[in-house]
Amino acid sequence: MRAEVAAAPNYGIDADRVLGLDAPLAALRRRFDGRYAVDELGADAHLMDVLAPLGAPIRVEVEHAENLPKVGPALLVANRSFGLIEPVVLVLAVRRATGRRLRVVGAPNIPVLGTVMNKLGAIGSRVSDVASLLRAGHLAAAPLAPTWLRTEAGRPPRGLVAATLGFPVIPVAVRAGGPLGLPLRPWRVVVGEPLLPPAGTEADDQLAAAEISEAVRDAVHELVQHS
Repeated sequence: MRAEVAAAPNYGIDADRVLGLDAPLAALRRRFDGRYAVDELGADAHLMDVLAPLGAPIRVEVEHAENLPKVGPALLVANRSFGLIEPVVLVLAVRRATGRRLRVVGAPNIPVLGTVMNKLGAIGSRVSDVASLLRAGHLAAAPLAPTWLRTEAGRPPRGLVAATLGFPVIPVAVRAGGPLGLPLRPWRVVVGEPLLPPAGTEADDQLAAAEISEAVRDAVHELVQHS
């Protein structure tokens, strides 16, 4: 009987799917030797995987995970609450449901902190960066409105949606498991159906971007109300 061979760790610059993982000692050696890649937006896939087990105590339930693509790009647009843990919960939900690394939009442009957030997969809110990420086949997530540090619905990220024309835009609701985010119950992540512009839409069609922006806001609001 042929023995199964474990998948090799995948830390290439354009790799967003988690395959094999280094054992702890091997991970330390890799870090010490510098045998890991950092992409043009500052993400360090190996570091993301090394720190992923720290999220194990966070309980997350994902509903309609079938709406998350197993391969290929998409922009997830989510509601916000306190804005500090929701992005982490969403990263964990996508990782557990699809085995993919999620890139979160909204990293602060602050020395040191911004660099650390970039290494952990976050990117800034520049439309060009989000468009480049999607063209490279990654999953990205953005909040409704410019920042995670607000409550409930805000204006949809129309500029980002314009950059995603041709790629799926997926509404998502993230709900805390207890008051003030306390882990009394599992967090709930409800994934809506992907939204796409009509066939033949041009990449710079601002009217189509506005229509999808409003549609994704309405979809997120509906998911929040019924989750």
